[in-house]
Amino acid sequence: MNKTARFLSIAAVSAFAAFGAHADEADASQFAAKFDTNRTRAEVAAEATSVAQTRSIEPAGSRVVTYKSTADRAAVQAQAAQALRAGQISSGEISAM
Repeated sequence: MNKTARFLSIAAVSAFAAFGAHADEADASQFAAKFDTNRTRAEVAAEATSVAQTRSIEPAGSRVVTYKSTADRAAVQAQAAQALRAGQISSGEISAM
């Protein structure tokens, strides 16, 4: 019992000491971002345009290739119906080719 009480008291004192070691300002001012406010609006705008020219906001591989079809809708449907009757394409939910 004596060893347990001693161990718990040491643990409580060390936890209290560790809490005190991490104390800081209540508003967390050490994490505040530092800004250079001496720049003019023109300087910031010039930097923004130069960055915009060198970086793309479009994710890699997201550009869609457009294709202009010359096929007629009715002709494609007729070809699909013919392929279905000939057994070249499957029909329904479960099919074995």
